[in-house]
Parts: sequence; C-alpha cells; structure tokens
Amino acid sequence: MIVVTRLNGTRFAVNPDLIERIHESPDTHLVTLDGAAYVVLESLAEVVELIAEYRAYILSKARDFPAITGYPLSLVRTEDPDDDPYDDGAGPTAPAQPRK
Repeated sequence: MIVVTRLNGTRFAVNPDLIERIHESPDTHLVTLDGAAYVVLESLAEVVELIAEYRAYILSKARDFPAITGYPLSLVRTEDPDDDPYDDGAGPTAPAQPRK
C-alpha cells in the first residue's frame, strides 16, 4: 500500500496494483480499476515514485524468503502402485490407438 494525502490533509493508503491511471489537471487524480477517483496533494511524479518504492520493497522482501530446497511442485508418485489411493485398477483411460 502507498500512503497519499487528500486535499483536506487526511492521509489514506491505496493499493497501487488497483490504480488504473494517474493524471494531473492541475490536481493529481488517482483512478482505480473500479472507477473510484481520488484527488491527492502529491504530484504525479511523487505518486509514481511511491509506487516504484513500494514495488522495490516487495521485491526485497521476496528475496529475504529462505530458499526452498528440493524439487519444484509436481505430482508425487508412490513407490508401490498398490499404495495409490487414486488408482482404481482400471488402467489407462486414454485410447491405445490415436483417433483418425
């Protein structure tokens, strides 16, 4: 979330991923994906910088997560086919011959 200031001086946080556009005319307007518009004291350049800092912060936090060892997510096969609770014993469901 980025924190911006309304024209009356109150501050609020907005999710920058929901901002569709920002424009100055001369006040800075933040327009969200759902059409809500907010007029803020910060300039367009300041809002863009706040968003860039927020995204850099998120990336730095992601790098701090511990590395996970092992294999990427995948289906896990059991050692013994008899132990597979999802195997109904009917064999493969795909036809043996391709369709013509």
